[in-house]
Parts: sequence; structure tokens; C-alpha cells
Amino acid sequence: MSIFPRTGESLRAALRRLYDSYGYSRYKMSKFEEYDLYARNKDFLAFDGIITFTDTNGKLMALKPDVTLSIIKNTREQAGAVRKMYYNENVYRVAKGSRTFREIMQMGLEAIGDVDDFCVLEVLRLAAESLLLTGRGCVLALSHLGLLSDVLHYAGIPMGRQEEALNCIAAKNLHELDALCAALGLAPDQADLLRQLVSLYGSPASVIPSLRDLLRDAVPPERLQPFIAILTALDAALPPALLRIDFSIVSDPRYYSGFVFKGFAEGVPDSVLSGGQYDRLMREMKRTDSAIGFAVYLDRLEQFASVRAEYDVDDLLLYDAASSPEAVEREADSLRRQGRSVLAQRQVPPDIACRRVLHMREGEVISVENRA
Repeated sequence: MSIFPRTGESLRAALRRLYDSYGYSRYKMSKFEEYDLYARNKDFLAFDGIITFTDTNGKLMALKPDVTLSIIKNTREQAGAVRKMYYNENVYRVAKGSRTFREIMQMGLEAIGDVDDFCVLEVLRLAAESLLLTGRGCVLALSHLGLLSDVLHYAGIPMGRQEEALNCIAAKNLHELDALCAALGLAPDQADLLRQLVSLYGSPASVIPSLRDLLRDAVPPERLQPFIAILTALDAALPPALLRIDFSIVSDPRYYSGFVFKGFAEGVPDSVLSGGQYDRLMREMKRTDSAIGFAVYLDRLEQFASVRAEYDVDDLLLYDAASSPEAVEREADSLRRQGRSVLAQRQVPPDIACRRVLHMREGEVISVENRA
């Protein structure tokens, strides 16, 4: 992993290599789709504003504001198979915190078809590894809408009020959740179950024992056990402190059904990755197969790049006129093989922030100045 933050083409190239290494194929698509595709799924998009135009044949078209809908529309069901693909596409939408349209580079991947527990585990691992490639401190927070649905049903929340309950859970608003439970006349132990679930947060190893006990009666073992098994396997494969179970991670239950997750990176105030299992969206689009995927919001990482980067480069290699090009290149390559970023210059550039300055004379490093 990089020891300094990655952005731009460096991050996109690293993500492409990662997805290629897992056998995911690059998916290319048109910049345009019929507007009707997005009009029928406005709630899934969760944002307003689509750039439209009339094609030469009279059809109302849209510049693509989303990739997932387009992939579902343009792929076919294949019984027993899973199509695994990634994309690196521009989408056109009003950027968060802005009132203007922007062309936004988005990367992500989808697994569509006969998705099993291994596929789910693989996609979750790829989401985690995508975060690690940013070179920042990061957290992948996970929840499961199927388990949440079981708990709400067990607690006695009627279908017509479950959206209200999920909004309270997403906001971790225990006061409003208590008020809702009281208004519905729920028993104290049922209300307490919801309160405890909302308050659970931590690594799989620390949370799973409490989760087993808390959901013992509310969730059938055949639904709880796969969730625990996937998280246990995922936790074992990744660095410590990366995964967090957090049931306040909630996506629209009209479209999502199983795992839902968000990724956060140090220095960025909003999520930089978001995804989940969207089987219900597949049903909305007349598909009988399953799907899971995520998107990496490269624009958010770019937006806060200057705030995050404490150093422009790890090592500044200053060489003199007597140092041969071969010697400078050899020393720079040696440092890069150690995972360090290196800027080789004859003079110190203005306003450069570096961890170390290495002084080279006649092809040899004679001193190292630590600035970190």
C-alpha cells in the first residue's frame, strides 16, 4: 500500500490493477441513456437534476447520472452464472454541496447473476482493499438490511412505520426511536432491543458475541449465521481496525436487501465508497437474478486532496552536477522499491514539503536530513 495519499490517475490505475487481479472485466458504456430509465428509478438515484436532450429520432435522452442502472439495463440474465465487471466512467450530476452540474469520474464494480456467499465476501473484500489503496486511514462500516428487517418485524414495528424507524436508526436518534416505540405501544424489552442494536459499533471480533446474544430470538439462525461467517472471514483477511459493524448504515429498503456498506477515509467529511446488495432493484427492473456492487467517489477524494496531504513527497533527492544520470536514477529507484515517493532535483523547489532531504555528491548520498 502507498504510504502517501493517492488521487487522480495514480489511484484509478491502482484500482484497475486490483479489479483485474480478481478477474473482473472492464465494462464500457455509452455516455447517454434514454431518460425514461432514470425517471422510473428516481428514488434509487437519491439526487435531483439530470441533463437531458432530444435525440435526432425524437427520443428524450439523458447524460448518464448513474452507472448501476445502465449496467442492469444492458446486461442479460444467464442462469447459474455471475458476471463480474468493473467500470471507470464519467457521470453527470449536481455535485454534493454544489448547485452546478459536474462531470464526475466514478469507479466501481458489480457482480450480477447467481450471487452466492462467496461473491458477497469477495465484493466486500474488494471494497475494503479499494479503501486501502487511497493511502489514508480508512474504515469500512457494514450493516445488513435483511437482519434489520427481521428485528423490526420481531419488535412489532408495522410495515407502514418501518421507514420512520429506519430513519431514526440511520441518524442514531435514540430519543426519536424511543418516542416511536412508545407511540406504537411496544413492550419495554422490544424497545430496548432496538436501542441496543443501534448502539452496537465495533470490530467484528468485539461485536459478534453481543450480536449473537442480542438477536438470538429475533433473527433465525439460518439468516444470522451467514452474516457472521462472512464478516469473520473478511476480518481475518484484512488489517486490524479496518472493519466496523454499524447498523446505522441504512440504504433504501425498496432497492437494497442484504449487506449495505460505506467507506470512509481520513480527512474527507463524507463517505468515499458506498455499496450493497440490491436484489430489490433487480426485481424493479424485471430481473430475477441477484446483484452486489459498490462505487468509489473519486471526486470526493480529489476535492480534499490538498487538505489531506501533509507532505508532497517522501524523499527529495538533491544531486550535484558531478552526479551521473545513472547514479541518480539508481538511488531514486532504490528508494522507490522501499515504497517511498522520490523527487530528484538539482535545487530545492519552492514550497516543497518532504519527509527527508538526501544530499548526493558525485553520485553518492553523503547526508540525510529528516524533516518529518
